[in-house]
Amino acid sequence: MASMAAHADAPAPAHLQLRNVGKVYHSMNGDLTALANVNLDVREGEFLSLLGPSGCGKSTVLRCLAGLEDASSGQVMVNGKAVSGPPEGLGVVFQRDVLLDWRTVMDNVLLPFEFAGRRKLTDMKPHAMQLLRMVGLGAYADRYPWELSGGMRQRAAICRALVDEPALLLMDEPFGALDEFTRDQLNLELQRIWAETRKTVVFITHSIAEAIMLSDRVAVMARNPGRIVEVIEIDLPRPRTLMDRDSARFSQYSAHIRAIFDRMGHAAQ
Repeated sequence: MASMAAHADAPAPAHLQLRNVGKVYHSMNGDLTALANVNLDVREGEFLSLLGPSGCGKSTVLRCLAGLEDASSGQVMVNGKAVSGPPEGLGVVFQRDVLLDWRTVMDNVLLPFEFAGRRKLTDMKPHAMQLLRMVGLGAYADRYPWELSGGMRQRAAICRALVDEPALLLMDEPFGALDEFTRDQLNLELQRIWAETRKTVVFITHSIAEAIMLSDRVAVMARNPGRIVEVIEIDLPRPRTLMDRDSARFSQYSAHIRAIFDRMGHAAQ
């Protein structure tokens, strides 16, 4: 697959800070505390995973970072500025690819430029094609999403998130709905893309193996209320391969994280 170096004018990777972040949802049935006292620093150019069981507030943290929801208390900052809406230089990949089936793959990738109206689409097509080639979709630029497999659709969604050279990439269980083989291949692909572009990435997962495989650090969350209970440095050489999951060091990280979940009474993959 083609290689792609970051553009010279690409923004520097983002630095994220969460300070005593809380989130309370109000309803007729009473208040629900989704997050309580969440504190986290995400370093520039770091790949950090939020790992935890369903309902622990991982997606709520991501939505607060993306400016899609306001924290009820505390501070959410990107590059030292309080987040009050989607920050500049943001790319987001959701579990569902949310591609538009009536638009070609190329037109889907170019959608951020069309919404922003900042650049001529024809000027950005070479860059979009470079991204598509990088993920093995160069021959599918004129195809429609309904002609692609689930894994190919997610590759296109990643290209769309990267096309505007974001400083920050937020990924909400992007491979959770895929089969194990496709998920493994996309983990390797994402690791390679991150190594080439060095974006700051916050990646949500409930898979221990996926978090260890991809991350510089893993922030383990508990629920009721959602909170971070431990942040673990993953000191494994890169690039990592699927065979590394059988190594003693990988197994030690996995056992350590499983012990955290056992103490909390939570299940994890």
